[in-house]
Amino acid sequence: MLIYRGIPPTSDSPVALTIGNFDGVHLGHQAMLMRLEEAARARGLPACVMTFEPHPREFFSPDAAPARLTSLREKLELFEKYGVDRVYLCRFNQRFAHIPADDFVHDILCRRLQIRWALIGDDFRFGAKRAGDFHLLESMSGQCGFEVHAMHSVTAADMRVSSTAVREALAGGDLELAAKLLGRPYSISGRVVHGDKAGRQLGYPTANIQLKHNKPPLKGIFAVKFCGLGGLELPGAASLGIRPTVKTNGKPTLEVHVFGFDRQIYGEHVRVDFYHKLRDEQKFPNLDALIEAIGRDVNDAKRYFGLLS
Repeated sequence: MLIYRGIPPTSDSPVALTIGNFDGVHLGHQAMLMRLEEAARARGLPACVMTFEPHPREFFSPDAAPARLTSLREKLELFEKYGVDRVYLCRFNQRFAHIPADDFVHDILCRRLQIRWALIGDDFRFGAKRAGDFHLLESMSGQCGFEVHAMHSVTAADMRVSSTAVREALAGGDLELAAKLLGRPYSISGRVVHGDKAGRQLGYPTANIQLKHNKPPLKGIFAVKFCGLGGLELPGAASLGIRPTVKTNGKPTLEVHVFGFDRQIYGEHVRVDFYHKLRDEQKFPNLDALIEAIGRDVNDAKRYFGLLS
């Protein structure tokens, strides 16, 4: 898969294209990507995605922007999994935000990318003041020589699949619903980094996973699987939060205690799959109470995975 930082002056061939933020790459996004791949293959075109960094809502209202479901790396890995040939990663800044919708279609889509087939969500907006939509693309498609199609909503668990619905499920601790909307367990990936070794001192050594963003979409104590070490999927218990018992004004930290595992894996890139929420994070009166709670969490996670009766 080729990744372009921005839009090239001229594409080396006509393309099939879909556009969006694709945060989470949930079932609705997956349906778009599979439809894109099918149309691209039928027409002999590369299957291309245009997406944005940062998320436009992070640019316009950074404090009010929603928590990201996927890091950029995670999103790109999922694009490749679903057959995308090229990604145009557009820097969303003041200049990009002020491109008139007509110019976006004429200059970027038609002249530079040479699109021949386009797919967008039925609620997608683009261009300055969000003036562009499906109807504008449709009205300009004849003069520019491309087909345009709208992707309608996908439902799962009797609800419309959306990034917002996934965030709400995660924030509410409903990991099972989030998995139904995503088509897979919710996960966070990152490198194993050095922590303060507090888990080891408490008798439960942990792997600390580097977080790309300081506003994760979920928090608490979870039953998880630790993935990425030679194809292994190792059960464990994870804490994602600010660790109020041992830290004051702490930043969000993801720590995983992997059952029966004690290798040195600093620097490895791993993935943590979240299966079930055990409890909310809480502040304990002392370390003994914290150690007792961690022991219960470990046993609860083992029971969830069928490792204890």
